Amino acid sequence: MNRTQLLALQKTLGIAPSKKMGQNFLIDDQFSQWIIKKADIREGENILEVGPGFGALTSHIVKTGANFAAIEFDRKIAEYLRNSYINTSLRLIEGDACKVDVESVFGAGKPFRVVSNLPYSCGSVFIANMLMLACPPTEMLVMLQKEVAERFSAAPGTDAYGSFTVRLQAMYEPEILRIVPPEVFCPPPDVDSAILRLKLRQDRLPQDVMKVLNNLVKASFAHRRKKMYKQAAAFFDQQKILDAMAFAGVDKDIRAEKVTLEEFKKMAYFLMESGK
Repeated sequence: MNRTQLLALQKTLGIAPSKKMGQNFLIDDQFSQWIIKKADIREGENILEVGPGFGALTSHIVKTGANFAAIEFDRKIAEYLRNSYINTSLRLIEGDACKVDVESVFGAGKPFRVVSNLPYSCGSVFIANMLMLACPPTEMLVMLQKEVAERFSAAPGTDAYGSFTVRLQAMYEPEILRIVPPEVFCPPPDVDSAILRLKLRQDRLPQDVMKVLNNLVKASFAHRRKKMYKQAAAFFDQQKILDAMAFAGVDKDIRAEKVTLEEFKKMAYFLMESGK
């Protein structure tokens, strides 16, 4: 669907794109096909799409034979999708993807992947929610704002590296596959986007250690320009933090943005075993 066709369809349906909901619709079918090729969807596997919009990716996913579900918040667009894909494999869920019980979509414990042009308004929150699942997606191939994708894949010592970077990378291996210009969307956003692949780590932390890590990094990054141990001591015993830093080989005067994922993981294990 090109720009002219999309605008005509929106007029017919009485729909105006909502900036509040982050509605920027893909209008480059070659690019949509490139995303689907990168996703390498197999027949019968569980695929979740968030914010399908007018079906730029949906129209290709339904042809793969996947067990396919999509979550759409906009009531009018959801009605359009139901009418357009009535005889296909699409299972449409109308609601807020950040509030939907995602684990129940395919059944508890069932593996699934996410392939989606995530709405700008909910992308970060949705991915944060996925980190909390008992059975998180085995892979996410998503389009996000470039700035957000760079934050997710940032290295220690950079301005983009922060609390969520560490939490995400403790569970997923991020890779930016492509930078996407505004012109492939209607309406075009004010910023570039990026295709980000997130692969679930085989060596990810057990859930109990992950909870400790989450608390550790949130406290450690509370004030970026202050020493890490002073920030972490707001949640943990200060001496135990200093002991954990020594165990991980981390200088006690370091700031959190200089600490690597592996060092944070060592500290989390130490704190877990020492009982906070």
